[in-house]
Amino acid sequence: MKIKIALAKGRVAKKAIALLTDIGYLFPDYSEDSRKLIFTDTTEAIEFFLVKSPDVGTYVEKGAADIGIVGRDVLMEHPAKVYELLNLNIGQCRMCVAGYADTRIQFNKKLTVGTKYPNIAKQYFNSIDQPVDLIMINGSVELAPILGLSDCIVDIVESGSTLRENGLVVLNTICDISSRLIVNQVSLKTKSAYIDPIIHRFEAMAL
Repeated sequence: MKIKIALAKGRVAKKAIALLTDIGYLFPDYSEDSRKLIFTDTTEAIEFFLVKSPDVGTYVEKGAADIGIVGRDVLMEHPAKVYELLNLNIGQCRMCVAGYADTRIQFNKKLTVGTKYPNIAKQYFNSIDQPVDLIMINGSVELAPILGLSDCIVDIVESGSTLRENGLVVLNTICDISSRLIVNQVSLKTKSAYIDPIIHRFEAMAL
């Protein structure tokens, strides 16, 4: 029986595949240029496929994948009924409120916030009783305060270099982000003999 793993495309997938290799699963058919959709390891114990990050939780929740590897930010923004078992400590970054250094978050005055993460932003500002108008932006969120579209932004910050190059700073850190290993709730029970050894290998790497 093969265990199916859904990986979030992009940097998370690259680091996840490297981690899978480190724990003993080799994928000779995989290359970044390949047009194949599913890759099986040499032992035929597991196979992985690449999907857009917001879809990882859906594939795992619905049972199309037994395991998923995806950023915590995605799980927060797109909740799924899955078990979150391990922090893999890859893709580490922060979810932050950012803007100009002199931006002041004034209570009882509504802020306009640009973000790719409206649910995370809403929950955060609700938690501090700050009224906001959220503007959904799909790319180059840093432009929003620069062009006067918003007072500040909520976005992922890794090194902070993009903010600095555009004259912006981190105003508040909402939470730390890293990639998590999630498991389908039914698979964890019915396929435990196959899934547990995989999880144990990941756990050993984390020690």
